[in-house]
Amino acid sequence: MTVWIFITRLLTAVLLGALIGLERQWRQKSAGLRTNTLVSAGSAAFTLISIAITSSNNNVYMGDATRIIGQIVTGIGFLGGGVILRDGLNVQGLNTAATIWCSAAVGALAGTGLYLYAVITALTIALTHIVFRPIGHWINRYPTQKEDSGIFQYTIYIKCKEHVENIVRVRIVNFIKKDSHLQLRSLKSADASPSMAAIEAQIVANGNHHNDIEQLAGQLTLEYGVTEVEWKTDSINEA
Repeated sequence: MTVWIFITRLLTAVLLGALIGLERQWRQKSAGLRTNTLVSAGSAAFTLISIAITSSNNNVYMGDATRIIGQIVTGIGFLGGGVILRDGLNVQGLNTAATIWCSAAVGALAGTGLYLYAVITALTIALTHIVFRPIGHWINRYPTQKEDSGIFQYTIYIKCKEHVENIVRVRIVNFIKKDSHLQLRSLKSADASPSMAAIEAQIVANGNHHNDIEQLAGQLTLEYGVTEVEWKTDSINEA
């Protein structure tokens, strides 16, 4: 492999990685222009190393160049895992991680000298973000019935002063009586400290009632003597 071939393939990986990164940078994503460019360039460099050390001066292959390429896929998996974040019930960074993974593929293609394939792949990645992003937002406006149907189980945790414990329990029961889709499964109390009580209410709902449970939590938060309110969805059984 000559120096010019090395430079040409590496620069191709850099330019195509930058093309992918421009769209990500425009969207203000955590992995933007520099990250995708470096991932593509690094993948190309590792690929060029594997080609260089497994071929002779006559460009006759003496080993398996795909071994290092296979390790690139594993390494990018760890890098992509670092940009995936969990925020409550939501998971963020999956598209960014997938883009980094694809940028590595573009770099590997450029490193092996498959310029046309590398260009096609890079353009496909960029167009996927540009074209499918608005389509995905449009689909998200219409949640499927499956997401809102079924049996939802909620658990509410309340920490309050002992002298308002009964008042809080009555508030919970009265709130649930107003909605026929809500059913109180259990209501337990325990001593949190010498002057504080801990209340746990398990509520079963027919369908998605996140907003109603949040409304109940908000009302309890405003109750005198209540110091802490927390709720979560324990399980969802689809109908």
